[in-house]
Amino acid sequence: MTAPCNASPVRLLVASTPHGAALLAAAADAGLLVTARERLLLVANTAPVPEAVPAPDAMPGFRPLRDRFGRVLSWNAAVAPLHPGAWTPRPDDAPLWERQLRSLWGLGDAAVELVVEGVEAGPGHALARIFPDAPLDVYATGLSAYGPTPGRLDPLVGTRVRRLLHPGLVPGLQPLLLAEFGVPAEEVPGRALRAVAARAARELPDPGAPEGAAVLLGQDPHAPGALPPGEEERVYGRLLAGLREAGHRAVVLAPHPAAPAHRVRGIARRAAELGLELYEPQGAQPVEALYERLRPALVTGRSFGALLAASTLHGLPASHGGTAVPPAGAAAYEGGGPVAAVIADALLPAGAGAGGAPGGPEPADTTDTTATAATAELAGLVRAVAFCAQPRVDPGLRGEVERFLAAHPGERVRRWFPRRLLASLALPGGLPTGLGPVVRNPAVRRAARRARALGRRARR
Repeated sequence: MTAPCNASPVRLLVASTPHGAALLAAAADAGLLVTARERLLLVANTAPVPEAVPAPDAMPGFRPLRDRFGRVLSWNAAVAPLHPGAWTPRPDDAPLWERQLRSLWGLGDAAVELVVEGVEAGPGHALARIFPDAPLDVYATGLSAYGPTPGRLDPLVGTRVRRLLHPGLVPGLQPLLLAEFGVPAEEVPGRALRAVAARAARELPDPGAPEGAAVLLGQDPHAPGALPPGEEERVYGRLLAGLREAGHRAVVLAPHPAAPAHRVRGIARRAAELGLELYEPQGAQPVEALYERLRPALVTGRSFGALLAASTLHGLPASHGGTAVPPAGAAAYEGGGPVAAVIADALLPAGAGAGGAPGGPEPADTTDTTATAATAELAGLVRAVAFCAQPRVDPGLRGEVERFLAAHPGERVRRWFPRRLLASLALPGGLPTGLGPVVRNPAVRRAARRARALGRRARR
């Protein structure tokens, strides 16, 4: 079912997290989401067990965002009993679903525009298939904007993306997400994001923490690179011990909404053992609103995007607490690679008690030349990590990555690249110098691919 091209467009904005809803509200305030007819927020609760986690519009702090949208719709209700994050319609069924959703949401024959968090999976992928003529805007809420597209996209989808909206957490660093399609990146102004957070903060219950408390950010247990439960408890125990040694006595725990309760209890036990006062805000509160409500003395944890937001956007001292570490092996590159950890390690102090200057640590030499060189090195490192994570997404990066790795043989850069991974991609640092031309030979690489395929068949 194709909508007439002269119909006034309806813009469907999809949010599956409080961060997404806040970014869309800020983009609307900044005039980045002007629409001729109606702006509809489509809420999607994509947790593995949606019934166990509140939807974004049911969380504290959402009410002040409500007036940016004409209506709030539920993706979960529309596709029930199918899972809202895993389901995608079959190609033959897509026209039937378009007819159904147009009727259900009262869209009529209006043209549709989509604003989604991603088009490679989840609701964004399903909606892009259901509305095949809809132009696409993609947004990123954190550091994923600087990483690679998570897999090769169908060109019929990738070429429909008009722009990438992102919060600009790393000034001077160009996003890589969807860059293979020439998608321009557009920053949502920081002042708009802070204004949205400040407005939401006024609606939050009082966390009861004293002035100067530190904030400990919990990790998303389903994010790429998330720590398993046992290791997570050990890492957060070290973070709490570091806060204790630095003189902090009051800590506000901001767990991820999807974190199981037993993980939070483990952190609480460790805090009690260390003699720390641990405060848990009522309900799953947006961390950006907590920043504005508490103005904490320090923000730390493993949520690297939220840490950079605290530093860059909210002007707060932030530290990754030594958790931004190189990957243990090539398998850690699955799901986009350690791009977020690379950025956090470069821009934030490591000590759990370190505050640093708001906006990131000051380099020893602050001349323009040094700052430019540091930004260029970070950009090269991020692009190299992104290529190693998804070498098939943008093969044109290979030459640039080879030159970067050859020019940076030191441990400071090479520690982010497992030797076995570099060898499998025939990149500098993976094999002795004399073997490089042999490995890069096309015939040798074809033979290696055939051998790996035969090995996989034999194992099966």
